[in-house]
Formats: sequence, structure tokens, C-alpha cells
Amino acid sequence: MLAIRLQRLGRKGYPVYRLAVQESQRHPSSGRVVAYVGSYNPHTKDAKVQVELAQKYLDNGAQPTPRVVKLLKDAGVKLPKWVKETSADKTKAIKNTEKLRKNQPKEEVAEESAE
Repeated sequence: MLAIRLQRLGRKGYPVYRLAVQESQRHPSSGRVVAYVGSYNPHTKDAKVQVELAQKYLDNGAQPTPRVVKLLKDAGVKLPKWVKETSADKTKAIKNTEKLRKNQPKEEVAEESAE
């Protein structure tokens, strides 16, 4: 099965990514690449996608990763209905909210500053 995923390039501390179509069972850095369908620079938020080529692989069943789904959608690629899109309003659940500093009684904070 094919996957469309990001393949890291660039120097240390300054990553640049390629959108690579490759076998899903292989590691992104060492797997055999079928095709490159674009590039992404996270510093400038610049994504260049070959829309026709990406559409061809999606129509043939290539599975995009969640970040690639976002990039393809922004580039104007028509996604198949089986592609899962992540929602932007996702919030992380906080464990043990009673232990947060903002939820502590005010008198304890005042006693600590007086000492």
C-alpha cells in the first residue's frame, strides 16, 4: 500500500519537507520513493503541491498522513471521501486540574509570598 507522507530534508535545526509517495511499511528516510508530489517549508508555511500528480495517487488509494491531508486541502486537491480530516478545534484534556496553580486557594499563595 502507498502512503503520502513528509520526508525531512534540510540542515540541522532548519527542516524542509518533501511530500513523498512511498510504500507505507517503509521508513520515510530510507524507503523506496515512488514519486515526489510537492514540498513544504514550515518556517515560511510555503507548500508547493503538484495537484494533478497528488490527485492521481489519491484516486489510486494512497493514504495521506494527517499533516499531508491539511497541506493537500489547502492546495486545492479534491480529497476522496474515505480520507479522514482532523478537526481544528481539538483540545487536549488536562489531567489533575485540581493540582494546577490557578486552582489553588488564594490564601496559600499569599502566605508563600509573605515568607
